[in-house]
Amino acid sequence: MSVKSLLAVLIMAAFASTVLAHKASDSFLYVDMDASEVRIDIALRDLALLVPLDTNGDQRITGQELRAQRPLATQAVENAITLTGEQSACTLSGQAWGLSSHSDGPYLATQYRVDCPNGELLEQIEYTLLFDQDSLHRGLVQITSGETRSLTVLSPEKPVVDLSGGAMGAWSTFGTFLYEGIVHLLIGLDHMLFLLVLVLPATLISRRQSNRAPTRSFKSRLLQLAGIVTAFTVAHSITLALSALNIVRLPIAWVETVIALSIAVAALNVVWPFLGRKTWKLAFAFGLIHGFGFASVLGDLTGGVSNLVIALAGFNLGVEFGQLGLLIIGFPLLYAFAHVRAYQRFIVPLILMGIGTISLMWVAERAGSI
Repeated sequence: MSVKSLLAVLIMAAFASTVLAHKASDSFLYVDMDASEVRIDIALRDLALLVPLDTNGDQRITGQELRAQRPLATQAVENAITLTGEQSACTLSGQAWGLSSHSDGPYLATQYRVDCPNGELLEQIEYTLLFDQDSLHRGLVQITSGETRSLTVLSPEKPVVDLSGGAMGAWSTFGTFLYEGIVHLLIGLDHMLFLLVLVLPATLISRRQSNRAPTRSFKSRLLQLAGIVTAFTVAHSITLALSALNIVRLPIAWVETVIALSIAVAALNVVWPFLGRKTWKLAFAFGLIHGFGFASVLGDLTGGVSNLVIALAGFNLGVEFGQLGLLIIGFPLLYAFAHVRAYQRFIVPLILMGIGTISLMWVAERAGSI
């Protein structure tokens, strides 16, 4: 791959879609096995993709507009979920309809009683909302059975949850959120760009260092990068736990805005180190903010869940595996270009300029939604 090709790939990935830099599209399903009830919360911005809610086109959805489209909204919800008993399909009987609030805004909340024929127990839920329109959409499920609450995730690859054994086991929860952590890191364009900015300084070689033995130079840079990544990991792990455990919660709109700003500041600091050259300190400081962004996936669902620690551990390790995978592939590739004169003089400044521009665009976009 040539230097020009590398630059083209980075720019194309950065401009692919700004929506990937926002909180992931999630719905919440609360299943009470004992009461045979299910509640479904769907973000109004997601529901608007299926139902024409903003009838006057002012980019705002009012309660009156939502109520006017209640039949279509209810139909969209009920078409997206299929419940099955031991042998037959179960039916939904509406009990409540209204608005709920999550960290990223208003949601339509619908609560149903689940009626299975012949006294059968609910054994399976299939969820397909928005999977055709958005492959990154997830249905986050909280299952209550007796004194136990557990979590699982529904996705286009796994649209069905089996409830025949009651609440999910610990290993099932861990594996599910391990996978979702990897996916969340890989689809989080803002986190990926911040990681790239942290990596770039470790790939640069000054004139005095250019004559050093390649093995020694690479090892030195690798140790430097290890310290940076460790600092970022420790920091976001702290705030991820604090936020998901509901000890410290920040408005997600503010968090997203500061995350975007942190990317621009980190990019500027590479060129003009006004925050110092101790990149690991920068990684730790901004990692605290990024942790609140990671926690937005869990924070709305996991309050009071008995195996919350397992879900947190799985998700956090998933984020780390995704991060390490990117570094294992990306760092040697970037370092290989470090000895190319054009890389340091032209390519890196262009990459930083592009990242800074995109980040400031995100800042303006997200600040407008606060």
